[in-house]
Amino acid sequence: MKPDRNRLAPTLSIVLLAMNAVTVPASAEESPKPLTDPTRAAALTQKLGDNRTGGMYYEDGHLVVTVTDQAAAETVRDAGGTPKLVSRSAAELSSLHRELDRLGNIPNTAWGVEAKTNQVGVTIFDGVPPASRARIKKVAAAHPGAIRIDRIKSKLNFKATDLRGGNKMNSNSGHCSAGFNTKNSAGTIYTLTAGHCEERTGNTWYISHNSTKIGTQTAYNFGTGTEGICDGVSRACDWATIKANGPNINPLGMVRYGTDDYRQIDDSRFPMEREAIDRIGAFSQDTTGIITRNTTTVNIAGKTLYGMFESSVCALSGDSGGPALNGKTALGLLSGGTNETVCDSSSSGTYRNYFTKVERVLIQRGLQVY
Repeated sequence: MKPDRNRLAPTLSIVLLAMNAVTVPASAEESPKPLTDPTRAAALTQKLGDNRTGGMYYEDGHLVVTVTDQAAAETVRDAGGTPKLVSRSAAELSSLHRELDRLGNIPNTAWGVEAKTNQVGVTIFDGVPPASRARIKKVAAAHPGAIRIDRIKSKLNFKATDLRGGNKMNSNSGHCSAGFNTKNSAGTIYTLTAGHCEERTGNTWYISHNSTKIGTQTAYNFGTGTEGICDGVSRACDWATIKANGPNINPLGMVRYGTDDYRQIDDSRFPMEREAIDRIGAFSQDTTGIITRNTTTVNIAGKTLYGMFESSVCALSGDSGGPALNGKTALGLLSGGTNETVCDSSSSGTYRNYFTKVERVLIQRGLQVY
């Protein structure tokens, strides 16, 4: 009996389709783009929420996002990031940070959340009385493993005198370093520096090496100032704006390294823990380091400053107000820190210097770098 060709045709079509399905590989899904942009990473952690993430940090040039559950880890992987499971969330760590803040001003201390260690790190410098140390240790003992205390053999001070040329400037109270030049929507230019350099408005600033007038200080904060008490969240803590309208001044959107190298500043953003930075000052050679804590409360000489970032860079008195940057991106303004006496290739030690987040100042004052 001859086979019915019409009956075989559908069967052969099915077989051929099955063979094609086996022999022709399906196109693989494209891998997600690696998560290297801090802004993208910050948006991802915000989407997950403070109860499912513990913060993020740089490690070997890559961004690591800490998470508290496997589902969040998968979300990070799907976004091209590197997840790390931790036991404490950002909400828990922030709560511990606030608990330490309630201790008030304890001179020569600093504390802040560390995403890498999943702890709140406390640094006790020289000059802290035993009773004050005991208060900190009591809080740490109530949260075993969550709060780490380190000791550094140095005192904290603000950097506001006796600095060298380049971007050195002076007012009534002495010398400081110019930070970034910025402008508002109308194009008016303001130079940023540290608020503790001159705690008032109406004073005039000059370029130190030739006494060229920069302009008049229009606003400032140093714990408190023209816009009230700083909180580090909506109001930055150690900054000043100088209206750069002197008749013979030409403010450029650059920073000047001590080697007479010039770096154009193209943008600004909030800093990232473990990020590498350059610090530029008028009295010391330019130094490099990393951001050791991204949001820190620091108590120096009777002042409590919130929302600062901590770095391992070296800095000298008079470097105050000077810029911290990564490439062409503005990150911070130097406030104060450990009491260094030299910053060059022969210097050594454990440095801790603290910076105002420049992005917070720009948002608060309606400014931008250029």
